[in-house]
Amino acid sequence: MDEHKENIHGKDVNVKMSDSKEDEQAKPCSRISPEDTTAPQTSPSQSNKDYSHPVYKEIALANGHINRMSKDELRVKLSELKLDTRGVKDVMKKRLKNHYKKHKLMQSAAEGGPTDTYYDYICVVDFEATCEEDNPPDFLHEIIEFPMVLINTHTLQIVDTFQEYVKPELNPQLSDFCVKLTGITQQMVDKADPFPEVLRRVVAWLQERELGTKNKYAILTDGAWDMSKFLNIQCRISRIKYPPFAKKWINIRKSYCNFYKVPRTQTKLSTMLEKLGMKYDGRPHCGLDDSRNIARIAVRMLQDGCQLRVNERMHGGQLHSVPSSAPVEGAPPPRTPSSRD
Repeated sequence: MDEHKENIHGKDVNVKMSDSKEDEQAKPCSRISPEDTTAPQTSPSQSNKDYSHPVYKEIALANGHINRMSKDELRVKLSELKLDTRGVKDVMKKRLKNHYKKHKLMQSAAEGGPTDTYYDYICVVDFEATCEEDNPPDFLHEIIEFPMVLINTHTLQIVDTFQEYVKPELNPQLSDFCVKLTGITQQMVDKADPFPEVLRRVVAWLQERELGTKNKYAILTDGAWDMSKFLNIQCRISRIKYPPFAKKWINIRKSYCNFYKVPRTQTKLSTMLEKLGMKYDGRPHCGLDDSRNIARIAVRMLQDGCQLRVNERMHGGQLHSVPSSAPVEGAPPPRTPSSRD
């Protein structure tokens, strides 16, 4: 729902929204790591390693040289290396730095030195929910589309998708505004199953792909609302417990802001695509299309050297930030949540 989510004023339902997207845009963006002329951004497996290793000095020297390059010089060098030349200057700098970083680390790994690691899969989720043009303060948003897009972080490809519509319970009649915004018709939700049944199929879909068992994975969203607000409210409405596999996730807006060092006012979906030299593909506010475009941004960030990692979580019904110093954990094996007592 992207921009419309920023105007949501749903009932609090005991959710701490201090990390909401409105607040994200108002706060200055903290930096995960020092300037790129020092040690590169690292994975948790590297957190205890000795950065006096010669490979990091070589990377730092390369970063310093890249920092002094003009936009035209960056584009020429990227073209020579057959890398993507799209994007603003800072994006191209990140891309070139990552190329040299990967090259040096691959050489180092062959010699028994430091390496880089990622989650095996990242699962992008972007719900669509019931809404009105001017949501009253006590309006409870119900999920009406549950999409998922699966990224293989080793091949950097979108490898699978899931999409189901959901029948709302409290407000079964969609507003004209909601239909126009999302493209989801009354007939679509009337034919759909209630949320608990859809969630069971989501869990089965994740289990079939051995996520959380054979393959390490993380959920990724475009902001904090999808999990901390929409899913939290929906579980209360459906009288089921909040699913443990969705209690931690990657907020790509925070990751984008920290990695490219831009203000949070530049982290809307359309703006991120534009800054990366891409255009939106599909219908805006279609949950599956939004998820695909978010996944495209995630893939580009991985290509540019960003280590996407969990940075938000739910605890005690409240939203919390996960510090970059915390150990990286994958989402647990998906299980169908039980009913609330």
